[in-house]
Amino acid sequence: MSLTYIGRTLLRHHARLPIISRSLSLSFPRLQTPEAAECEDDYGLGVASFTDLPEIHQMLKDTCRQFAEAELWPIAGAIDKSGEYPESQIQKMGELGLMAIDIPEEYGGAGLNALAYAVALTEISRGCASAGVIMSANNSLYLGPLKYFGNHEQKEKYVTPFTTGDKIGCFCLSEPGNGSDAGAASTTARDDGDHWVLNGTKAWITNSYQAEGVVVFATTDKQQKHKGISAFVVPKPTEGLSLGKKEDKLGIRASATSNVIFEDCRIPKENLLGAPGMGFKIAMMTLDSGRIGIAAQALGIAKNAFDTAIEYSSKRTSFGSPISKLQMIQSKIADMALKIEMSELMLFKAASLKDAGRPFTKEAAMAKLACSETATYVAHQSIQVLGGMGYVSDMPVERNYRDARITEIYEGTSEIQRLVIAGNVLKEYGY
Repeated sequence: MSLTYIGRTLLRHHARLPIISRSLSLSFPRLQTPEAAECEDDYGLGVASFTDLPEIHQMLKDTCRQFAEAELWPIAGAIDKSGEYPESQIQKMGELGLMAIDIPEEYGGAGLNALAYAVALTEISRGCASAGVIMSANNSLYLGPLKYFGNHEQKEKYVTPFTTGDKIGCFCLSEPGNGSDAGAASTTARDDGDHWVLNGTKAWITNSYQAEGVVVFATTDKQQKHKGISAFVVPKPTEGLSLGKKEDKLGIRASATSNVIFEDCRIPKENLLGAPGMGFKIAMMTLDSGRIGIAAQALGIAKNAFDTAIEYSSKRTSFGSPISKLQMIQSKIADMALKIEMSELMLFKAASLKDAGRPFTKEAAMAKLACSETATYVAHQSIQVLGGMGYVSDMPVERNYRDARITEIYEGTSEIQRLVIAGNVLKEYGY
């Protein structure tokens, strides 16, 4: 799938999607300098600047926005209530290349980069946060470790079928007893000749019910502690692998979450990812990239709440004029716009550092922290702008508020992000 093909596909879908009057635009029009337009990065996609996105990325953003308005926005409220998995929409996202954005074309992916992923996921989550997290978990958490640590045979078997939206995967790291302590895996993998035998329970697993592939972390050498954790890929269904009850969650309710249970689950020896003992390293690298995805999801939630606040305050009249003319409302609008803009820039910086092959652990944590706390703040303030209407399910901001909360918890809580940031800052200062 060449970049030319990607461009044609985007243009085709862009032209086919209906133009909807409800605009999701936030930022002022941006102008790309001729110098930036002439430059290209290693992907041949152009160079991001402070004034504009590269052409392919802008086209991708526009296409995802129209797709979200046409396909996701109309169902977001209904599937939040029912908890129904949006199968048709996920398959259409796969057709657009969104379920494997940065997977090489050789294995069926779109062959784009982290910035493209951040841009696309923001717009998808702006339409529906549940669709956003399904997309994020498949891209970052399932396909990510296979992309970087899987061999050719593993990629052909466990990556290519998961790029189209017909199949999705999940990532099993957290356990009921370890929470944020990812190095304390009680799930074990016993060497049994030509097989590994897995035993243990993983908790809070996104995409668990629909997943047909599982990346799981288990201890293979207890004496080595976190250095004795290894990573495996497990097809689902597999004998000995079962699921707990589907959790009844506060938000992102159309995304299935449950325990994944391994009871004498036998998998072939070749299902080991990387070398024995590399699991903790694989998990940490995966979470660094995943935090870019959660930041994008949170930013999309914030933008959706902000859209509603702007539209409502511009139409709701009080004291003879729209409430958007009132200084207290304008103060809220200014504060929300500022936080969204700053968070988006931090997200783009983290993604661009990853694309440049430079360290991005600190910046990914900053992006995740900034965007998730912005999502909660903006959803909260949007409810205040709407008043009583913000508290009922007729308006989307109450859903935005519920959806935003999880972005401060999964893939590392806000408290963990602050520890990551502080640790890296102290290291930069030589302490």
